[in-house]
Amino acid sequence: MFGFGKKRKAEKAEIVEQKPVEQAVSEKPQLLEMKNIILDCKAKPKEEVIREMGKILYESGYVNESYAEAMIQREFSFPTNIGNGIALPHGVEEAKKDIKRSGIAVMVFPEGTNWGTEDVKLVIGIAGVGEDHLEILSIIAEKMAELDAVERVVASTKEEIYRTFTEKGDVA
Repeated sequence: MFGFGKKRKAEKAEIVEQKPVEQAVSEKPQLLEMKNIILDCKAKPKEEVIREMGKILYESGYVNESYAEAMIQREFSFPTNIGNGIALPHGVEEAKKDIKRSGIAVMVFPEGTNWGTEDVKLVIGIAGVGEDHLEILSIIAEKMAELDAVERVVASTKEEIYRTFTEKGDVA
């Protein structure tokens, strides 16, 4: 009878110790959420696009509300279009303090939208904590290196875009 009580206490202790680990795994924040993929966007001024992107990142809990202004500052100091019809708006270095957790949002402009020196079809807003910023840029650069990969994403469904940016491997 006494041994049983000790065993139950040991089992309870084991369960208590395991629970936080399981919760941490299941509650791991996502870099991209389905709601943050906006398809069929119509052309508009890039400042408006950046503000929308900042709002999406803010409403998803990735950044503080002021991050959108830091994204605009970045754009004025160094344009974020990188070729292949892609723009990667993100905040200036001083805005790192406004990032709560790493995340991205995607806006697709099938007909393109003017980004100064080129029309872009794919706008990916980035908020990266610490070194996550460079890792996110690396993933995007790897997956979107070829123009046909960008065109596939532009023609994709939300689910396909989600898989493209969240799964390891090549673009589908």
